[in-house]
Amino acid sequence: MLNRTVQPSLKEIEKIDFVAPEKHAINAHVNLYHMKSVPNETARLDLYFDAGKCKGTNGIPLFVSGLLLSGTDAKSSTEIHDIINGLGGFFETGLSVENSVVSIYCLRENLDAIFTTLMDAIQNLSFHEQEVAEFLADKKQQFNISQEKVSFLAQREFQKKLFASNESYGSVTELEDFDNVSINDLKSFHKRHYLNGLSKVVIVGDIEQNLVEKISEACKPMAIQSTAKHVDLLRNDSGEFIHEKEGAMQTAIRVGRTLFNKKHADFLDFLILHTILGDYFGSRLMSNIREDKGYTYGIGTALSELSETGHFLTATEVRKDVRDATLNEIKFEFNRLRTELVPNDELELVKSYMLGQLLKSADGPYAMTDLFLGAELQGMGLEFYNDALKAIHEITPERIQALAVKYLKWEDMTIVAFG
Repeated sequence: MLNRTVQPSLKEIEKIDFVAPEKHAINAHVNLYHMKSVPNETARLDLYFDAGKCKGTNGIPLFVSGLLLSGTDAKSSTEIHDIINGLGGFFETGLSVENSVVSIYCLRENLDAIFTTLMDAIQNLSFHEQEVAEFLADKKQQFNISQEKVSFLAQREFQKKLFASNESYGSVTELEDFDNVSINDLKSFHKRHYLNGLSKVVIVGDIEQNLVEKISEACKPMAIQSTAKHVDLLRNDSGEFIHEKEGAMQTAIRVGRTLFNKKHADFLDFLILHTILGDYFGSRLMSNIREDKGYTYGIGTALSELSETGHFLTATEVRKDVRDATLNEIKFEFNRLRTELVPNDELELVKSYMLGQLLKSADGPYAMTDLFLGAELQGMGLEFYNDALKAIHEITPERIQALAVKYLKWEDMTIVAFG
């Protein structure tokens, strides 16, 4: 019998037994990944397209992504949504710098019918003039509202400076794009990057093999015929870019630089450094700038990955009167990691936190599929995460300091403040 007066023994996490999805080749360049071991009746299907922001100009990738379910010659936008909603499905799109993804969530028994509706909507998208005009008017209004937010303005400016070496990656949507786009431009992008740009299919759910094969076969005509190409080197414009906004009560701050992704030898150890600096509630930036100084409600760091490269970011919003003081404190924390060894007790706390977060992120088939996709983006497998466990156990204060000296030079940073 379990004795509840005795504390359970603690066991260090050494290895996680991952379950990888099954791989099915759609063609030589496109795969379908199926995570079958789902212990309930739910399902998810993701369609990835080589249709990210860097693949077009003047806001066209954003507009086409938003118009995917805007109607065919046979069905209106309302009818398409009614079919999906009537089957208990949920539809969403996501647009990143390099990719576009279309996702549907539903009960597995309805996946076939919803997938058929979705494919019909995408393949026979008609770009009716009225639907396009209404969509653009709505998005233009949202854009005008967003332009009043310092966080939106800071992020736009940061993206332009971060990806300054490549115009396609650094371009952002401008107000005039909503008025200047033509339906022919939308159709051309849709044909090239959707009808002939499918780059990956993911299914999560206890789906029968015959349906998996049906989905694979249906996707073949849209599958890309060559490996999607992305840049492998990006350089940021370093320096301070300070912008005043009349009437703003807050100032949004972005500090960061181009860096690397999982394929780089320093990635796993830098992940630990970035956690210490700003990736958990007890991080140094939170402890200093929120808890001690009271300048902000929140501040944090992030590592973002692209197919061949990546970048590092520190982000916060503060009162406009403490903008310069906040930048000084961020610089102080960068330099402290470069000049002082991290105390062992702090490092052990961060190690325990990261081990727990990694174990939590592998909880269940949906989470494990997302882990797999994060590694697959760079041509890796799930063993990458056991390598991460090993790196966490073996990291030393000296190694962290060496990485900070190498990658946290203030003069290498793009520093944007808007407010």
